[in-house]
Amino acid sequence: MDHLIEVQNLKKYFKTPRGMLHAVDDVSFTIEKGKTLGVVGESGCGKSTLGRVIIRLLDATEGHIYFKGTDIAGERHTRKLRQHMQIIFQDPFSSLNPRMSVSEIIAEPLKIHGVCKSRRAVEEKVRELMETVGLAERLANAYPHELDGGRRQRIGIARALALDPQFIVCDEPVSALDVSIQAQILNLMQDLQEERGFAYLFITHDLSVVKHISDQIMVMYLGMVVEKAETQELFDRTLHPYTKALLAAIPEPNIRRVRKQELLRGEITSPIDPKPSCRFAARCPYGEEICFSETPPLEEVLPGHYAACHRVREINGLESGRDEDGTSVSI
Repeated sequence: MDHLIEVQNLKKYFKTPRGMLHAVDDVSFTIEKGKTLGVVGESGCGKSTLGRVIIRLLDATEGHIYFKGTDIAGERHTRKLRQHMQIIFQDPFSSLNPRMSVSEIIAEPLKIHGVCKSRRAVEEKVRELMETVGLAERLANAYPHELDGGRRQRIGIARALALDPQFIVCDEPVSALDVSIQAQILNLMQDLQEERGFAYLFITHDLSVVKHISDQIMVMYLGMVVEKAETQELFDRTLHPYTKALLAAIPEPNIRRVRKQELLRGEITSPIDPKPSCRFAARCPYGEEICFSETPPLEEVLPGHYAACHRVREINGLESGRDEDGTSVSI
């Protein structure tokens, strides 16, 4: 199957007074047309930077980004890519121009790229996009400060859809919204994906949200991928200690059910000029000498299930052919 997006060994470093900050470090993955890759991890792990590098809002330090087989990492003329690759920003208020009305914000990409040949065509397209995302026509002349968070985010989605892109980076698009509004926006995004075949890179720190919308999940920690698998596989058979801790932090609605706690202790490793090691080692309850001296590779531990941990087989009972709850597995 052809990949719509293929990322190989992508790196993004930032120069600081103390050295090079490794925001994204050797990340690789693929996304098929009509599929969603969820990227999860705590704040500062490089999720948003990864998304911005892929759509060329930031230049990559090293690595390759293939869009429909064409390497765009070194592409200087990025304007033509904007019709195919868009982003929905995290904050639905700061990402909108407060001096422009709803219709002007949605029409802006249409005018910049010359998609519509007349003013009437622009107005018709804006009305169509507002209807698609559930914005009432009466709001066309309203300004962002007059609307609630849900409507503002719908404006951001309409703007992203204006050029009929094939790939959309969703940078925590529901984190600033109330829970009831989150569900509306997520359902809207899934309906649009089914209708138009978008591929999503869905960035979030909320595993409950990413389970609902993603086909695959990639877990990041301090710029590196520590686990990657199909969504249900990752939740059914979590391998990496960091992912286990993230899952343990999800609130349990059933008060009669006791969930095993995975408490993280220790200091977070500095992402500035990190030495070869597992970056999670200082907080990992299973850390050993090798974890502090060698960087673990991201390897296929189970079919289609990847993890970067020196002791992943040992701590999950895979060396003996059984996982931690005694279920037989294929090695």
